Amino acid sequence: MRRADNAPQTSAPTDLSSTSSVDDRPLANSSNENMEGESLTEFMQEKNSESNIRSTEKEEEREREEREREEREKEENGLEPVISVPPSVNNTSSIPNGGLKAWLQVLGSFFLFFNSWGVVNTFGSYQTYYETVLLTSSSPSSISWIGSIQAFLLMMVGAITGPIYDAGYFRELLIGGSFMLVLGQMMLSLCKEYWQVLLAQALCTGIGCGALFVPSVAILSTYFTTKLATAMGLAAAGSSIGGVLYPIIFHKLLPRIGFAWTTRVIGFIILATMIIPNAVMQVRVLPATKRALLDLSAFRQPSYVFNVVGFFVGFVGLYMPFFYSQVYAIEKHFTSTDFGFYLLSIMNSTSTFGRIFPNWLADKIGPFNVGIPCTLASALLCFGFIGANGTASIVALVALYGFFSGTFVSLPPTILVHLSANHRSKIGARMGQGFAITAMGMLIGTPIGGAIRDASGGFTAVWAYAGSMLVVACVILVAARGCHRGWQVCVKA
Repeated sequence: MRRADNAPQTSAPTDLSSTSSVDDRPLANSSNENMEGESLTEFMQEKNSESNIRSTEKEEEREREEREREEREKEENGLEPVISVPPSVNNTSSIPNGGLKAWLQVLGSFFLFFNSWGVVNTFGSYQTYYETVLLTSSSPSSISWIGSIQAFLLMMVGAITGPIYDAGYFRELLIGGSFMLVLGQMMLSLCKEYWQVLLAQALCTGIGCGALFVPSVAILSTYFTTKLATAMGLAAAGSSIGGVLYPIIFHKLLPRIGFAWTTRVIGFIILATMIIPNAVMQVRVLPATKRALLDLSAFRQPSYVFNVVGFFVGFVGLYMPFFYSQVYAIEKHFTSTDFGFYLLSIMNSTSTFGRIFPNWLADKIGPFNVGIPCTLASALLCFGFIGANGTASIVALVALYGFFSGTFVSLPPTILVHLSANHRSKIGARMGQGFAITAMGMLIGTPIGGAIRDASGGFTAVWAYAGSMLVVACVILVAARGCHRGWQVCVKA
């Protein structure tokens, strides 16, 4: 009885245990499978998340390295790259168009013009002194080569230094040009022979002027757009003011302290005034791309070809009054020797207005429509020198000639910009090669005039030669205008 009572008690737990183990097995397997699926999904999600994080971190690291590299370049160069925004070559939205720093560039550019073109425009006073005192054994034609080589190098060296400026070497050009300019003037004070004057005044000073030519005109366009014409006019006035002051200083000091110290005083003035641009001028941006030295495709454009040839022919005759009017007035006794030295200053003073007001008018009616009549007026005034018969007539001629010839000198860059409206990225190259060609006219023009004077024994043929060259230039410029805008008179061109 005791065994029977215990049997069910022993078997019941066994059966329950057995049943429980059998019934729970499939539930455990299902739970494990679900847990494994969820773990795999979570694992993949974690992997994808880690991959995305690593990718984002790499991208941020690359952007951080790029920013650090750009900041290092800015700190090393002190320059900010130009970001081109079509249709303009440079981004004009950030150009200040005023402010102290911008107007200081105008002041610096003024003195660059003052000591480059201003020095070149002074050579007429040296021509007179060389013919009468220092280089009496040399012919007028030989002496005029000194001034013509100086003017030629100003434009030629200026044309080839454009890519140097574009490459970021503005400071080197400014310092090098200043040094060469002062060195040439100081060495001139020691010269006694023709070849010495040629080396010092023509080559050394000419190269210095040429190195300053591009910085004086290029930097203003990076600081001004809406006020660019005003800024350029004020800066370019420096060339005429230099051409007024330097001949007066030369004439006043020459009889008192002699040629050597007079030349040194002018050299010290150049040194003092060149400190200003070296101190205040600073490049704001560099071009987006380096400028090509040549653009030969421009010579397939008839208006460009006629324009360059026209100014080449014009410059052959243009500088005759600047070189020979003083000698002419003194030899013909139209003026006293003392007053004759002021004729060049009078011519350069009126040239100041000839570089500002006609340029303002050119914005209204077109540069060709202003340049062509002024070229014709200059030609007629050259012929007018033949009929000069006294002080009043010679003063009137040099004053009017200074005004109209100033327009002929200041308008070529504006005309070249108009002719290159569809090739704005090549304006620098087109200007450079155009100036190089017109510089040849400046090189050969006045020596030819001197040779004509030697052969004819007077000035009548010289004035006729100068006037004829300017008439031919006027005709060629009319052809350039016709190819550019057509033959109608009342058209802005």
